[in-house]
Amino acid sequence: MPLPLRVFITGASSGIGYALAHYYAARGARLGLAARRGDQLAASAETLKHEGADTVIGYPLDVGDATALRLAADDFIARIGAPDIVIASAGVSSGTLTECPEDLTAIRRIFEVNVFGMSATFSPFIAAMRQSVKEGRSARLVGIASVAGIRGLPGAEAYSASKSAVITYLESLRLEMRASGIKVVTITPGYIATPMTAINPYRMPFLLPAEEAARRFARAIEKGTRYTVIPWQMGIVAKVLRCLPNWLYDHLFANAPHKPKIL
Repeated sequence: MPLPLRVFITGASSGIGYALAHYYAARGARLGLAARRGDQLAASAETLKHEGADTVIGYPLDVGDATALRLAADDFIARIGAPDIVIASAGVSSGTLTECPEDLTAIRRIFEVNVFGMSATFSPFIAAMRQSVKEGRSARLVGIASVAGIRGLPGAEAYSASKSAVITYLESLRLEMRASGIKVVTITPGYIATPMTAINPYRMPFLLPAEEAARRFARAIEKGTRYTVIPWQMGIVAKVLRCLPNWLYDHLFANAPHKPKIL
């Protein structure tokens, strides 16, 4: 029988992170789950144990705290072994306006979680994963980006910029990791039905349930897909957006609805 997958996921108490944890739990994985909300994380861990997970270890932490992430990684490696999959799913979203001084704290927080938090998640696992590959196991570093990172959106300067940074960061990391055998997977979702999108006051085309999104994400992860947009319809939208000249993009999107401010 194949050995259980070892999977470490941030942002695991809700949304995409929890849906992915549920997916891997049902397949008997050994899970390390990190999230800020300790009580919700503990409840999720208990549920996942009953859904088939071989092991579930919860790490209540903030991904902006690199020291806490390194301690969690060291503990996971000591107890479970080097992970086969690390998924950086933790993220925050909020409307921000650069002209509003009171939004600067939110802008900093969005970059801290979405960009720095991803690097801090991957960093403490890489050495052990390199060794694991040499011993014959697979290794995936998975980053959750967003179609909001394809082009800048009004009222979402920080979120769009952070997800654009994530896409480029993961591309750089993919090149850096290539010789090691560690695959880097960039998943760029469109609209997924999660608490993060539930507050959006505008229409969300091709909205996917989180459970279905997790299944599609997991297929891409298993294949080691370098870059994918899910659902595929949003992939077409993303390609069109990339090709629009600036004057036309500005005309079409200058008055697009804004994200709510929640930070």
